[in-house]
Amino acid sequence: MSTGYAIAYRLGITPWERAGREAAGQFTALLSREEAERIPPYGRALDLGCGTGAHSLELAQRGWVVTGIDAVGAAVHQARARAAEQEVDVRFLEGDVTALRRADVGEIGFFLDVGCFHGLTDSQRAAMGDGVTAVAAPGATLLLLAFRPGRRPLLPRGAGRGDVETAFPGWILADEVLADVSGMPGPLRRTVPCWYRLRRA
Repeated sequence: MSTGYAIAYRLGITPWERAGREAAGQFTALLSREEAERIPPYGRALDLGCGTGAHSLELAQRGWVVTGIDAVGAAVHQARARAAEQEVDVRFLEGDVTALRRADVGEIGFFLDVGCFHGLTDSQRAAMGDGVTAVAAPGATLLLLAFRPGRRPLLPRGAGRGDVETAFPGWILADEVLADVSGMPGPLRRTVPCWYRLRRA
């Protein structure tokens, strides 16, 4: 999927960003739930597949120490420019979410994945899960958005509860809730996206 995303960012075709803005209310509530268990400053957060950085910037503005990582150089460049323009301190890395041990991200208390995991192959998912666990602080949480599994041309393959649990052994699936799809185009709405929240055991 990284090639497809690279082309999309180059052409400026990013419908998922509009969908994120439309579903901001639900996303804000999910972040507030994470913060209710912590005392500010909240600690380190890692935005997996951060794209152009919208979620990373929001986390930083809410009091997290944030690193965003993405394999698409054009997206990372845009994220850095956006952070500079808004004068928000976020570290953006061009890197591989399946090789987090080499990424020098530090010990992370909160992981955010808005649509990265569900486009990976099984082996990539296992590698991502291993890397997330390796850099996770005790009691760390992960909030992950994934489409329901299915064969859909030009869209990520999706991931279900079982896929998530398989990739993150040693983590407890604490909650799952259907995502707000009000801002999504029709084909994306039919993917029935879901938020999964996991906690490191």
